[in-house]
Amino acid sequence: MPILTCEKIKKSFGGTEVLKSISLEVEKGEILSIIGPSGSGKSTFLRCATGLERIDGGRIVYDGLVYADTKDGVPVYASKEEEKKIKALFGLVFQNFNLFPHFSVLENIMDAPVRVQKRDKNEVREEAEALLKKMGLTERKDAYPCELSGGQSQRVAIARALALNPQILFFDEPTSALDPELTGEVLKVIRSLSDLHIAMVIVTHEMAFAREISNEVIFMENGVIVEQGSPEKVFNSENERMKSFLGRYQEH
Repeated sequence: MPILTCEKIKKSFGGTEVLKSISLEVEKGEILSIIGPSGSGKSTFLRCATGLERIDGGRIVYDGLVYADTKDGVPVYASKEEEKKIKALFGLVFQNFNLFPHFSVLENIMDAPVRVQKRDKNEVREEAEALLKKMGLTERKDAYPCELSGGQSQRVAIARALALNPQILFFDEPTSALDPELTGEVLKVIRSLSDLHIAMVIVTHEMAFAREISNEVIFMENGVIVEQGSPEKVFNSENERMKSFLGRYQEH
């Protein structure tokens, strides 16, 4: 059973249709990258999949649990109790980190597992310290977000999402706020997560990275999926829109 199934997702803002019937599946442990020009609906799709935006139509299912469905043309969401179960299945990493400024690095990572999941504080601390080691941030555990570089902040944000033990992790352009040197640092960390066998959905402008890390790539434009398949298939596509998009990237 896929960890995520989206069927015919629709979303409009003020009469502008941003998502026009988007359907996709993500298998457990699979890495899916979503690429496409700015304004194509990539981030909106991520926000709809994670409940930050409500859909206008379609169906969202996580690991067999229905998160949203459309009945008689109206989207209906899971009950509060069901929603809690579903939200425990995924984590989200934003482009602008969203760390709590008044918490240390360690406190940022420990907060949700202790407060939301009601887990044992000592056990959570142990896991948080292991995650910081994986992120190469052991020495920064007592630092505050204002003392970190952008790359370090993003690595803390990734550790914080992982601390909730999600089955699927969403990344919304995780490197767009970083300079090239720090981008490499964060992409290296995301690559290192593949040994955790967590499914990942990554909205990215980093073409070489998407090609290298993904099991599947989706190219979106104007709110529709134009091309979908293995990195090999998508990056060698004969589709004119896909070719001109990649051509623009190769010129940079």
